[in-house]
Amino acid sequence: MKDNVKVGLLGLGTVGTGVVKMIQQHQDQLVHQVGCAVSIEKILVRNLDKPRDIDLDSRFLTTDPYEVVNNPEIDLVVEVMGGIDETRQYIIDALQAKKHVVTANKDLMALYGSELQKVAADHGCDLFYEASVAGGIPIIKGLADGLASDRIQTIMGIVNGTTNYILTKMNKDGLSYEAALKEAQELGFAEADPTADVEGLDAARKMAILARLAFSMDIDLEDVSVSGISQVSKEDLKYGSTLGYTMKLIGYADQEESRAEVSVQPTFLSHNHPLASVNDEYNAVYVYGEAVGETMFYGPGAGSLPTATSIVSDVVAVVKNMRLGVNGRSVFQPQYEKQLKKADERFAKYFIRLHMRDEIGAFSELTKLFSTYSISFEKILQLPLDEKEAAEIVIVTHKASLENYRSVLEKMKDLDVVKSVESFYRVEGDGAK
Repeated sequence: MKDNVKVGLLGLGTVGTGVVKMIQQHQDQLVHQVGCAVSIEKILVRNLDKPRDIDLDSRFLTTDPYEVVNNPEIDLVVEVMGGIDETRQYIIDALQAKKHVVTANKDLMALYGSELQKVAADHGCDLFYEASVAGGIPIIKGLADGLASDRIQTIMGIVNGTTNYILTKMNKDGLSYEAALKEAQELGFAEADPTADVEGLDAARKMAILARLAFSMDIDLEDVSVSGISQVSKEDLKYGSTLGYTMKLIGYADQEESRAEVSVQPTFLSHNHPLASVNDEYNAVYVYGEAVGETMFYGPGAGSLPTATSIVSDVVAVVKNMRLGVNGRSVFQPQYEKQLKKADERFAKYFIRLHMRDEIGAFSELTKLFSTYSISFEKILQLPLDEKEAAEIVIVTHKASLENYRSVLEKMKDLDVVKSVESFYRVEGDGAK
């Protein structure tokens, strides 16, 4: 039995610094939990001379990644450097060198998670990635361990704090999208280039990871249909609120009869939905299991210490497995062949806002189109526009297939009575009665 497990870090940014601080400051607790010391052996950095908010001797630092990856003293590699292709190779090399790996890299796990899990299994190593989704929220362990005996049917997640902050400010304070984004950038919640967040790619990567684990299928990033929030307007939110809905960027994964669908899109949630009250930069993941029913995981989705907490929890899990001699046995392997729902098998309610000619028979033409595709109306708002002989129509449909919904959107462009389709979104829940 080892009396000191040695850790190497790839990266010493905000999260890496949090990991080092936790290992240094929580040593008594770590020894109590795992029965041995856990210490930092070597850390990869870009600049050896950079001032750092941490008490660390320079002999622990290196600019050569292979002083970590190939170091015979190191038992476990923590990857917090980000990046994809180069980082993927470092992790493969570490696993092939019989080193366990803990990563916070959602981009890498979304794209190459299945490959890396196989390499880990082939070499008897652990590969844990709790911090790759929702920061400090233990959703990966929740699915892999806490709900392992259940059959997960649906996951809905607010898994991007940037977009949730922006939509909260638009909803609560009446800010425009542009103003809310600027405020998020000033506060450090959004990057200078926010594209990955606001266009839904960051959330899509996380949903691919969650769906792969929850449904035990090899879900790829390309299987996730994605749209972002950059086109959401204050008018959309106003009408949604009138009808009893709150807008969130929702990652959605569902399976029925071993056929799955995964998406990320702006979604109107009924005000009484558990996710509707999750505001600002917070994350939450709603899970519906066949046996357990509804559960929800809530907490900070990012930040140095919340994310570091998840990473160090994975470190503890690795060390416990080392003490028991069971490393590599919990590596995820998909149980089922991937089968994705077709468009005629995916059902939802939809919000559609359009401008129409305000004339006799106009609404009848619209109704006829929807009826042709077996889509009925649950709620309707009609409001006059400043433009002469024009009206704004807001519709919430009953559940309809994605195939028929897309057909209606396309055919509406050909109706003379429809001046423009302003916006359209998925709807979850019943809204105001």
